Amino acid sequence: MANLIFDVDRVFEFVTSRGVPMVFSAGMQGIGVERNGELVGGVLYDSYSTNNIFMHVAGTDGMQWASKSFVKAAFGYPFHQLKCKRVSGWVEASNIKARQLDEHLGFKPEAVLEGAARDGGDVIIYRMWREECRFI
Repeated sequence: MANLIFDVDRVFEFVTSRGVPMVFSAGMQGIGVERNGELVGGVLYDSYSTNNIFMHVAGTDGMQWASKSFVKAAFGYPFHQLKCKRVSGWVEASNIKARQLDEHLGFKPEAVLEGAARDGGDVIIYRMWREECRFI
């Protein structure tokens, strides 16, 4: 049985341990999914600007961590609670799994930051408009 948790410190620790390069910032929020007392997935939110917020997602390899309740909560927070018009995310172009996940969820590429990735490659900025989200 999976449980949702709202402990931003635990979610931050999990997401960054999965390779998402982030620095903890004021106002950051997080939602995690827990199985048997261990986090298996998480989403962090930062850079809220009324109409937009950035989402950063990580999960455990090979596990079914993206349950319907987790995905609904992950998109419900920015679109329902915060009333954002859109959400954004950035992914290093070399991270094929993360790009596939974003595109499967319905994110669309919006811009490329050339040379901005840790490996010297590109970063892709993804976005999703509220009306495009099939999870809310």
